[in-house]
Amino acid sequence: MSGNIQLLSDTLAQARNENRAALIAYLPAGFPTVDGGIAAVKAALDGGADIVEVGLPHSDPVLDGPVIQTADDIALRGGVKIADVMRTVREAYEATGKPVLVMTYWNPIDRYGIERFTTELAEAGGAGCILPDLPVEEAGTWREHAEKHGLATVFVVAPSSKDARLAQITAAGSGFVYAASLMGVTGTRESVGAQAQDLVRRTRATTELPVCVGLGVSNPEQAAEVASFADGVIVGSAFVKRLLDAPDDAEGLVAVRELAAELAKGVRRGA
Repeated sequence: MSGNIQLLSDTLAQARNENRAALIAYLPAGFPTVDGGIAAVKAALDGGADIVEVGLPHSDPVLDGPVIQTADDIALRGGVKIADVMRTVREAYEATGKPVLVMTYWNPIDRYGIERFTTELAEAGGAGCILPDLPVEEAGTWREHAEKHGLATVFVVAPSSKDARLAQITAAGSGFVYAASLMGVTGTRESVGAQAQDLVRRTRATTELPVCVGLGVSNPEQAAEVASFADGVIVGSAFVKRLLDAPDDAEGLVAVRELAAELAKGVRRGA
């Protein structure tokens, strides 16, 4: 079975045709439980997210902040396995028909086996993988298997990336480019926006792929700001925090669905 890279591309193109950015939600598998995580992913998609990233919890998530680290820890202590990640992808895709990617560090895939991982992800209806710590120089084998199975390979670029490096990264990727702002904690929102906007501009100069921004967006106003210059707005910690702060799982799902609806309105402002 082939994966859903075409569905991902079509979804991003449809958003562009509607003169808006796509809303991409991130939630880790296995949090607060495997079943609860599946329900949360469905809630985000039902609420208005166009695409979802399912996080594969890792014991050393070096690029994630404390909110996602907390969720990963809960998932790992609950015994989440890669099979649970694949089940999350499958059930979310089958329930909504929307593109579902996996965001993961490289070590779990390397240990699991590239062919096994890509085969199972494609069979689950997955659209691809976001690989934040896999250098493009070492990605050849992964890319071969991903392409064979119809899966996108999404690489991450940062404001510190030089133009030549951006071109190298975007040439190796597919699906979209994940543009990460490293100033989300310390910079003001205005300066972060300017930095991310410059990164999007520089990245677009190297590729025809959509450029989607992960920026610490947590409300409709910020979503609208990022949507004014990016092809997609990626929101993770805000969804996870809604689940962490909820008094029970049912309230958490309501909060996730409501946030997705609010953000979906944000990315449509001015459309």
